Amino acid sequence: MTAADEITPFHDPAVRDLAWLLFSPDLLSASRAGAPLARPAVTQIERETTLAWLAALDLDPAALHTRVHIPSLTRLGFYAEALLEYFLKHGPHARLIAANIPLRTAGRTLGEVDFLLENLRGDRLHWELAVKFYLHIGEGDGAATLAHYVGPNLQDRFDLKHARLLNHQLGLSARDEFASLGFEGPWRAELFVKGRLFYRDGDRSLGSNLPLELAGDHLRGWWKTASEWRDSKGDGLFASLPRLGWMAERTLSAEEGEALLEQTAVLSERVAALPSPIMVARYERCEGSDYSGRATRDIWREHSRGFIVPDEWPERAADFAG
Repeated sequence: MTAADEITPFHDPAVRDLAWLLFSPDLLSASRAGAPLARPAVTQIERETTLAWLAALDLDPAALHTRVHIPSLTRLGFYAEALLEYFLKHGPHARLIAANIPLRTAGRTLGEVDFLLENLRGDRLHWELAVKFYLHIGEGDGAATLAHYVGPNLQDRFDLKHARLLNHQLGLSARDEFASLGFEGPWRAELFVKGRLFYRDGDRSLGSNLPLELAGDHLRGWWKTASEWRDSKGDGLFASLPRLGWMAERTLSAEEGEALLEQTAVLSERVAALPSPIMVARYERCEGSDYSGRATRDIWREHSRGFIVPDEWPERAADFAG
């Protein structure tokens, strides 16, 4: 069973996002990340019981919605934190000790510890969560580095985020100031880094030139300039994705699929004067089944996911990547 098999059967978008957070591939390599990676379900039994718990939640997700569907959760990072906190509080394995613990000294905030938990083996863990979506901007034949992966709005870069996680965030739980808060350690600090990396035109030629820090099976997508997308979209059916819809792939009903033609037309008009990058998904009609094995016909699933960027964006991104 692949990670996709463990995510796609769920119908409720919030449950599917939580399954994506738990089971999608890590962005970072376990051997090259610079720190241990978080493992929400270590053994096969833990995976199976977690999937069963998610299936039950999918049938009655009201309690999860109460936690994550609130007006203050407008940022993707906050939404992801709320999903993971719900799992740690109510899931079948780990015990949440505390979340979002600010560390201050002399009136100055040093940072915030995302999650403290204890797993079934009694390990006391400190998880730092990051959900990131970067576009690869590297040129030439040289090996890529994390600096070649930039945020769509050019306010974030993978090498800078990675360095801050390793050199600052993971060390917070080991500081003397943190011990004084009463959370008895020691804590094993682990990275929980999920997301998707986007390559120009879905370029697959980078397989041998990826940064060593990246996991080989990381989720991928494509990016195109507005002009490139208009020239290449053909008869494809697309929809733009809101920021809180960036995580798990979405499955559309037959009724929702009927609106894709109109959504593609609206998207084409929007792209004609695109002020900033937008994430889109291309959909195709297919057959499928839910987690109980029942066939679900006439549904629309994502064929691919990508970013459409303004025509001048690549030049600015190259400058930002350094």
